[in-house]
Amino acid sequence: MTQTHDKILIVDFGSQVTQLIARRVREDGVYSEVVPFQKAAEAIRTMKPKGVILSGGPESVTTDASPRAPQDLFETGLPVFGICYGQQTMAAQLGGQVESGHHSEFGRADVKVLSESPLFQGVWQVGKSYPVWMSHGDRVTKLPEGFEVLAASENAPFAVVANEQHKFYGVQFHPEVVHTPQGAQLIRNFVRDIAGCKGDWTMKAFREEAIERIRAQVGTGRVICGLSGGVDSAVAAVLIHEAIGDQLTCVFVDHGLLRASEAEQVVTLFRDHYNIPLVHVQAQDLFIGALEGVSDPEVKRKTIGKLFIDVFDEEAKKIGGADFLAQGTLYPDVIESVSFTGGPSVTIKSHHNVGGLPERMKMKLVEPLRELFKDEVRVLGRELGLPDAFVGRHPFPGPGLAIRVPGEITREKLDILRKADAIYLEEIRNAGLYDEIWQAFAVLLPVKTVGVMGDARTYDHVCALRAVTSIDGMTADFYPFDMAFLGRVATRIINEVKGINRVTYDITSKPPGTIEWE
Repeated sequence: MTQTHDKILIVDFGSQVTQLIARRVREDGVYSEVVPFQKAAEAIRTMKPKGVILSGGPESVTTDASPRAPQDLFETGLPVFGICYGQQTMAAQLGGQVESGHHSEFGRADVKVLSESPLFQGVWQVGKSYPVWMSHGDRVTKLPEGFEVLAASENAPFAVVANEQHKFYGVQFHPEVVHTPQGAQLIRNFVRDIAGCKGDWTMKAFREEAIERIRAQVGTGRVICGLSGGVDSAVAAVLIHEAIGDQLTCVFVDHGLLRASEAEQVVTLFRDHYNIPLVHVQAQDLFIGALEGVSDPEVKRKTIGKLFIDVFDEEAKKIGGADFLAQGTLYPDVIESVSFTGGPSVTIKSHHNVGGLPERMKMKLVEPLRELFKDEVRVLGRELGLPDAFVGRHPFPGPGLAIRVPGEITREKLDILRKADAIYLEEIRNAGLYDEIWQAFAVLLPVKTVGVMGDARTYDHVCALRAVTSIDGMTADFYPFDMAFLGRVATRIINEVKGINRVTYDITSKPPGTIEWE
């Protein structure tokens, strides 16, 4: 990160929703970065933030081996905002006391404001109560010297505390989640008013600075960019092309796991609309053959990732060699691919090569989007002139339909799923619901059922439909279709897709910390 913008550093203690803190800060036009607590001291020196936020986490401050913030942080003069575990470790490190065994709080609670504070300015008023989202087993029982209580809940007498002189603030609840209605405004008050950040981090500025960084990194070298058919790699390719022109060659690997008509859309967009050099690799046989007999979703992901690298390496040699491989790695990919604490921040995005390329490859990675979240990539795509119909498409995993066919993959199953999925998405668009839904897709379940269609007995597949609403992609809830819509979709799929005789709708939600339904 070489920009001169004001920055907020977020120290991660393993919370499943740490990313949401970064998003809330960025939504207000301030650049933020997440680092594991082990690397926080170094990040403070190199990043030079104007403020630091300490995240929540699953550990207990009462144990000797629990993670801590750098002790020197509290001597830097930087404003500090501790959230949940972050509040607890700050209190303990500054001479307060944290205890286990008190009444835990998980879920909605009400906090009553006891004192005025810059943290509450324009948001909360003294004497009134406000809903928040709690998630804690331990709690602070003694405040460090110089701290005072600003707000309390029934089971958290120190729900909000502060040392106003040193600009240290701590909250026991999670302001970053949508379940705390005014939480984003509290974070904004810390970032803008207390830490003094200007809020000048815009996508226009990012575009200009990213182009400079790409040119500085690539020089006169050649770049090969792997297109997956999704938004991320497409935006990365257009951005890189704007920076270095024909030094870029895009390779679109058609692995046979894309949605209906997706391959044609990608080729048309890049060859006809942007006139970017594009190699279209027909690799369906290679990928589907390698997945034959594979049912474990993690093995599927890794198999596909490895084959992608093999194909890119081969194509780079054909075009006379490439110095760099570009891909659409996003900030969540970077965070989720590394277990920061050894706790619940497990490796999720295992199909991304965020840890680097195999040694046999002579190329270096170019990842111009690795500082961005998904919604920020969409904004950048529009800034670059990509069609809104393309930029606004629902997220699609790198492994494609491979993880939407649980169990063994066959061409027949992929064809059945592709047709059912196309009908489902068509009906969603016809109903004017596409932009209200964050992600919708069909899944071909690994079971068959007996049915009767007309006068014939059938034994065919079950198709599951899923649609979720989400603000951030970290938590999600099912979309409440009316029964008439679901009946219309089910009727079309059963009548038009040979091989399916039953359709079901998945109404499970996605709480914090879960990965994509597969």
